[in-house]
Amino acid sequence: MTATLTLIGTPAHAQTPSPTTTPSASADTAELTQLAEGYLQQRADLLTTARPAVKSARGQVQATRSMTAQVQDEFAALVAKGRRYEEADGGYTRAEVDMKVTAATVTGQSATLQLTEHTRLYLSFTPQEVEEGAPEYEELSLPHTVQFAQGPDGAWLLSSDEADAKGGPTATTQVADVDVDPVVDDGGGTPDEAEGSKDAGADVEPLLASSVGHVKPTVSANYNYGKMVSYANKYWNNHNDAYRTYGNDCTNFISQATLAGGWGPKGGAIIQRTSNKYWFYGPTKFTTSYTWAGAENWYWFAKKHSKRTKILSNVWKLASADVLQADFNRNNNIDHTMIVTKKYRGTPYLTYHTGDTHNKSLKKILSDYPRAWWYAHRT
Repeated sequence: MTATLTLIGTPAHAQTPSPTTTPSASADTAELTQLAEGYLQQRADLLTTARPAVKSARGQVQATRSMTAQVQDEFAALVAKGRRYEEADGGYTRAEVDMKVTAATVTGQSATLQLTEHTRLYLSFTPQEVEEGAPEYEELSLPHTVQFAQGPDGAWLLSSDEADAKGGPTATTQVADVDVDPVVDDGGGTPDEAEGSKDAGADVEPLLASSVGHVKPTVSANYNYGKMVSYANKYWNNHNDAYRTYGNDCTNFISQATLAGGWGPKGGAIIQRTSNKYWFYGPTKFTTSYTWAGAENWYWFAKKHSKRTKILSNVWKLASADVLQADFNRNNNIDHTMIVTKKYRGTPYLTYHTGDTHNKSLKKILSDYPRAWWYAHRT
């Protein structure tokens, strides 16, 4: 037996795939697309300061009995997350969800949609503050596999939602995990040389306004920080086809941005790929250095061997085009790499791949991972 909940107010702008072989299948796909987007919109709305009650949001989702219980638990967790974000930096005022269906299969009484969620979460800034340089919204892009089952009355019921978010921080519209265990390939590995100990992790205590400089000191006159940021803004979501994408793609993305801003390749021979002294991209993974896409390897090349970055003592010193790395589990292995694409009134906003996110507040990231060790790089 299934628990049927009524879906109302679903968005009308969802993208549907090309018509399938029969009119009935095409009609089902259009209906399923609306159901899926309505469900994703409900998730995003719960993060906002205008959030609906969990019972009301759940009542707008049509789901199987087991999925109804999961939806209720996750909706409650999203409300708690939204409140935490509101405490951290004012939270989000509203959410807009668009999605693109890339594949749809309808077989008998079951159906599967492969889709990508694109969500904008609007920040609590006035239009004047946005004119001054504040980000208007945070964005994310997240693939999903959404499944449906047909109930006895013929209605389609949401039966499963799996977000493809392995290998990076929990996406904003997903239930937060305190720990991240990156098990997907990032192109890195054990280097040839023993590196010793890292610098101490950066302090996370807020700085006095008087101690935060307004002009970023340059590490090298040859670097163009504007190009680094422009690259990140352009390709945070639409990955650059000139590069392969890794399972954990965060450091690959940062290497692309720093290359665009003036970092020159170092080395290039296959024998050099396993040494942290070199940094280069090749036509295959096996002709690309560990340091290009491996977060831990990148740290040692950038900071120690090339001295292209300087380690900052406090995360709040990060400026535009600087890089922040995270060791989420404090196991002395860096898991994730991000770049600052905006800084407004002392708060850095970070952009990264896996999962693809644009202009997320450092305050929210710190609230997501209070146990992490952070390594802040002046590029």
